[in-house]
Amino acid sequence: MNALRLLDELEDIIESSSSIPLAGKTLVDKEEILDIIKEIRIQLPDEVKQAQWIKEERQRILIEAQKEADSIMENAKVHIEEMVEKDEITKMAQKRAEEIISQAQINAKEIRLGARQYTDELLAGVQKNFEDLLNTIKENRNELKGMKG
Repeated sequence: MNALRLLDELEDIIESSSSIPLAGKTLVDKEEILDIIKEIRIQLPDEVKQAQWIKEERQRILIEAQKEADSIMENAKVHIEEMVEKDEITKMAQKRAEEIISQAQINAKEIRLGARQYTDELLAGVQKNFEDLLNTIKENRNELKGMKG
């Protein structure tokens, strides 16, 4: 800042100036001091404006950084929720697949048992028909034997 440099110069002039003994006063060149004060007045508004701009820019950057941080956090939260949801969907799908496989195995077993039972019933029916046929043949033979005489 130029104003600080000018204040340092003003301070140097006052410290290096002649002092009046026992009065605590210093003799300074009035024109030189007034010129420096005038220059400070000229420089100060620009530097204050620049400091204000820096302050506002800093605030804008902080707000922008906070918004970006919030956005990153929200995106991360959504991503985590999606991953959890996908994991839940995967678990549900896995469970459903296991249920379907289990039910299919039960159904297959029931079909095998049903097929065996059905086949057994068919064979029992065929066996009964053969036994009836065999009994009829025996009866017919016995009748034939009884007719001989």
